[in-house]
Amino acid sequence: MPILGKYSIGVGDRFAHQAGAQLQACLLASKAGIEVIPVWNKSNREHTIIGSEPASVRVAADAAVKELDWKLPYFCDADHINLSTVGRFLPACDFYTIDVADAIGKPADVSSIDSFVHRHTELPGAVAMDACAQTIEITPALLRRTAANFLFAVQEAGKIYRRIENAKGKDTFIPEISMDETDSAQSPAELLIILAAIADEGIPIQTIAPKFSGRFNKGVDYVGDPAQFAREMALDMAAIRHAVDRYGLPSNLKLSVHSGSDKFSIYPAIHASMQQFSAGVHLKTAGTTWLEEVIGLAEAGGDGLALAKEIYAEAFAHSAELCAPYATVIDIDSTQLPAPAEVTRWSSAQFTGALRHNPNWPAYNPSFRQLLHVGFKVAAKLGPRYLDLLELNREIIAKNVTENLYARHIAPVFLGHAQPHAR
Repeated sequence: MPILGKYSIGVGDRFAHQAGAQLQACLLASKAGIEVIPVWNKSNREHTIIGSEPASVRVAADAAVKELDWKLPYFCDADHINLSTVGRFLPACDFYTIDVADAIGKPADVSSIDSFVHRHTELPGAVAMDACAQTIEITPALLRRTAANFLFAVQEAGKIYRRIENAKGKDTFIPEISMDETDSAQSPAELLIILAAIADEGIPIQTIAPKFSGRFNKGVDYVGDPAQFAREMALDMAAIRHAVDRYGLPSNLKLSVHSGSDKFSIYPAIHASMQQFSAGVHLKTAGTTWLEEVIGLAEAGGDGLALAKEIYAEAFAHSAELCAPYATVIDIDSTQLPAPAEVTRWSSAQFTGALRHNPNWPAYNPSFRQLLHVGFKVAAKLGPRYLDLLELNREIIAKNVTENLYARHIAPVFLGHAQPHAR
């Protein structure tokens, strides 16, 4: 069975041009003394928007690994798949993010719920966990309510897992279950109950992505109480340790933090929890690399800057259409979006200052950044015009991609370094 390492990072690459620059960030981590395993992820939605196939992710990853002589494991993630979309990913992927958020709240049959509750008489009460001094309180009512809300979703995950297993063979891929794209956060108590159900279903997950409290908007910082997040993450890690010991789940099971890019204010809490529990985390980033491509083009000036401005103008003109699929994970203040006519007069420094994620920089504009984050469809429609400029400005873009992934993500989360100031 492939084993996902203790520290891993999901790296999205919308246009399959930055795998080498992304892998370079993992090589920098190796030089700093830690192993961070890259997992290239791209969802069915992104493939559909861009017009690509999962094989393109595998080709780009394999080429980068060969070019940079990467000796550690690496994976390609079928990101947020379900029964209807998993098929196209089967030949190319060896990591599967099984997304069952849409099934949460749909009731399992009463006999299944009754059977689960009767089978897990160890759960009600104060569950003591060896990993920490705190207990998790589970009342009989909470146990039944959680089973009613999540058991059907776990059963759906089992169907998807077995579909993959039947196609690829047992112990040939890494399964993850994702429950983050839903309205309500799951408490540590609910997570423990869900893990018991996953074990019953026979899914050997190596990561699980719950929904945490607060907002995880795309490409910008965490919105919420970092102290509350820290308490939640610590109890989640303790619940995972307890579930591994009690229910026989894989010993390397760890939390997956989805939409984890740019969540600078909670990186210290993630690092502290990993140290406390000697645990790992899978930090999932995605559109941050696409934004670094636009930053690199703008920084290059000339045709690159002109195209970056054109992409913004088109995104501004079609903002409703672009934002609709991401409505739950963006918060754009339209009054803070500069008019395209104003942006056309910007210098490279003005454009990159507004887009690059440095909360301490006066020019930084989170609404501008979020609109461009969801605006990759504009670049996809440009086709060769965009891709040719990526190649022409490969060096400056790669520098931005590597620096962003290593200095702003890998180093603070996995090494505990202070968040650097952007240039």
